[in-house]
Amino acid sequence: MDTVVVGVDNSDASTRAVEFAVDRAQRNSWKVVLVHVIPWTPYSFQTPTENEHRHREKEREVAAATEQVLVPMAEIAERGGVPHTEMVRHGKPSETLSDIAGDTKAVHIIVGRTGDSGLREAVFGSVASRLVQHAHVPVTVVP
Repeated sequence: MDTVVVGVDNSDASTRAVEFAVDRAQRNSWKVVLVHVIPWTPYSFQTPTENEHRHREKEREVAAATEQVLVPMAEIAERGGVPHTEMVRHGKPSETLSDIAGDTKAVHIIVGRTGDSGLREAVFGSVASRLVQHAHVPVTVVP
C-alpha cells in the first residue's frame, strides 16, 4: 500500500486537499498521513526565561493543533474509510512535509493552494510553492 502525505491546517483549501487525497486513496489503495506543521525554528533568539517555558508551550501547541486541525481532517478520512495516521511537528512547513514524505516513503504530497497564514501569495501559498520546487516526490496543489 502506497503512502501519501497531506499537509493540513485550518484553511478551506486544506479541507479540499484532504477530500481530494481521500478520494484518490479510495481509488488507489493509499494510506494517508495527515500532517500539521507548526512553524518554528530552533534558531530564533529567545531569552533564558522564554527557553524555560518553550517545552511546555510546544506541548500545548501540539495538543491544540491535534484538537483543532487534525481531528476534523481525520474525520474526513474516517468517513471515506481510508487508512490514515496523523502527526503534528514543529519546523519549517515545506521542509518538514518533504522530510516526512521521505521518512514514510510516501509516493506523493498533497497540499492546499493557500494555507491559513495571514500572508497570501498571488498564485499559490509559499509552502505549496516551496514544495513544488524542492520535494523529491510529486506534489499536487489543490485549489
